[in-house]
Amino acid sequence: MNHCNITRMITDDLVAKKLAVLGHPIRLSIIRFLVRVGPAGLAAGQLGKQVNAAPNALTFHLQKLVHVGLVTSRRKGQFIIYSAVFSDLLELTDNLVGACCADSPNKCGPKCPSKDGAADNLITKDDHSKGV
Repeated sequence: MNHCNITRMITDDLVAKKLAVLGHPIRLSIIRFLVRVGPAGLAAGQLGKQVNAAPNALTFHLQKLVHVGLVTSRRKGQFIIYSAVFSDLLELTDNLVGACCADSPNKCGPKCPSKDGAADNLITKDDHSKGV
């Protein structure tokens, strides 16, 4: 797999918008918690308790995350369930570090994605949607 192709699937403008939205402590807490609970997601009320956010503040922050595609929402009975969009989060992080040390003979360390072809083993957006 040519790793450079993965990092260009998302434009720099979109990366900047997503990072700007993540540039708030509550939104970072929301993303981290949603990632921990997995694809099933969590009801807004439970999420608010976990990140210590009042309902109106939580709604504001969730709308920002939904708008840039890092979180989705769905209705389940009387609840709204929010979930992290793992494919977009992986694409965002891969855009930032996916080509780690690609042009350098000196790798950054044992966790370097491009060390010994490890970059070829990164999960892509397509792989994640297939459950890989």
